[in-house]
Amino acid sequence: MPAAALDLKQAIRDLKKERNAVILAHNYQTGDIQDLADYVGDSLGLAYHAKETDADVIVFCGVHFMAETAKIVNPSKIVVLPDKDAGCSLEQSCPGPELEAFLKANADKNYYVIAYINCSAHVKALCDVICTSGNAVKIVNKAPADRPILFVPDENLGAWVMEQTGRKMDLWKGNCYVHVEFTRESIRRIKEEHPGALVVAHPECTQAVRLLADEVCSTEKMVTFCRNAPVKDIIVVTESGMLHRLRKECPDKNLIAGPTDRCACADCRYMKMNTLEKLHSCLEKLEPRVELPEDIRSRAELPLLRMLEQSR
Repeated sequence: MPAAALDLKQAIRDLKKERNAVILAHNYQTGDIQDLADYVGDSLGLAYHAKETDADVIVFCGVHFMAETAKIVNPSKIVVLPDKDAGCSLEQSCPGPELEAFLKANADKNYYVIAYINCSAHVKALCDVICTSGNAVKIVNKAPADRPILFVPDENLGAWVMEQTGRKMDLWKGNCYVHVEFTRESIRRIKEEHPGALVVAHPECTQAVRLLADEVCSTEKMVTFCRNAPVKDIIVVTESGMLHRLRKECPDKNLIAGPTDRCACADCRYMKMNTLEKLHSCLEKLEPRVELPEDIRSRAELPLLRMLEQSR
């Protein structure tokens, strides 16, 4: 590794100690950022760690809604993220004002609103409870039986949850642009190249892709699946950053990136906006910070805490 890179990593470690900071990284971050993080995980695990940390500064290496989530449950702490423009297509597919208008127009339905955590603080504030791909089935099973459910914003995750629970839900028309790039044809091709491989896919994928998978699960549960799989070759159908963690935790497996019709693996352009240089800068300057209006933050905190309680 070049000396400059080693020096930059050490500078980040030094600043982290000086700031009494914790670095949280999502599974989809680049490998160099994952290797520097205090915790690497999925949205549920990151939410727990954000809630429980005693650090003064939370550096969130992920996308904007994740840093917002950390701020929602830690209003007195400084929360920064390396790139303020690291967004999310799912978050963008369900703007808060649009959901608010929809709920007002359909007030007579008395929806119980469940929001996938990939949404803005405004959307969280409009919901009854939040979920992640790792706990969505449990959260839906605990929803009131006498109220219709509106599931936002991921229609693919929502459809998978309906398959698992048998609970009918109305689905918001949103999706993750990365996961819908996987197609039945692209996964069929990679399966033909590796006929003995198992396929594990994230539920944000379309039904056509999920039907080709041997296991559909959250990113966190992918670790357990790959570790315990009875075969060496495993095709992993989710964002490419997950492979870095899987290869560290399952070194005896041959982990193959699920391809799209466009490329050999699927990168989230938003997740990959964060870099070591930007991580160093945000620790040094404590910018860009995540700030939220208190009325939005306090309303969004209730469904988040409800999720954490129901997930234990």
